[in-house]
Amino acid sequence: PPAVPPPPPGPPPRGSLSLHRAYLRSPLGLLRLGQLALGAAFWVTVAAHTYEGAAHFALFAAVLVWLLTLALFGLSLLGRWVLVPWLGSRWLLTNLVHDLALGVGLYAAASGIMGYKAERKSYCNLPGYSQHCLYSAYMSASVCGGIAACMYLFSGLYCLSRYCRDQRDII
Repeated sequence: PPAVPPPPPGPPPRGSLSLHRAYLRSPLGLLRLGQLALGAAFWVTVAAHTYEGAAHFALFAAVLVWLLTLALFGLSLLGRWVLVPWLGSRWLLTNLVHDLALGVGLYAAASGIMGYKAERKSYCNLPGYSQHCLYSAYMSASVCGGIAACMYLFSGLYCLSRYCRDQRDII
């Protein structure tokens, strides 16, 4: 059977946890921070308002991707991806699949759902409308989701370019 390639090098081993500062300053680290901020803005905006129907899926997708991104960011920041069975030896590929399949796919779908719901509530954006209006919340979530999907696309392309150049590390 083919041998499993060795895991990509992490920061030098130390007894205590310390930050992998090179990752934090890398394009992927900065994109991850933006993804976490926009993802949190998306799901907090949706969860803070009344939602129904397909917005449940949009909220589920946003929270799922946000939690997985938080895990990838934390493991990468601490340089502990080698602790993840099977995926640790393929950390760049793991980040690539996460960004392009989950990040772009689910955030684009969630953004589309929230944009559709905002369009359906556009009547209440008129001056003088006195009822509670969800248009601005749905539109804000849609914009945050669209920008987050673009950030996942950029980080996925960054990982893809490193992978195509036979680099196996994330920075």
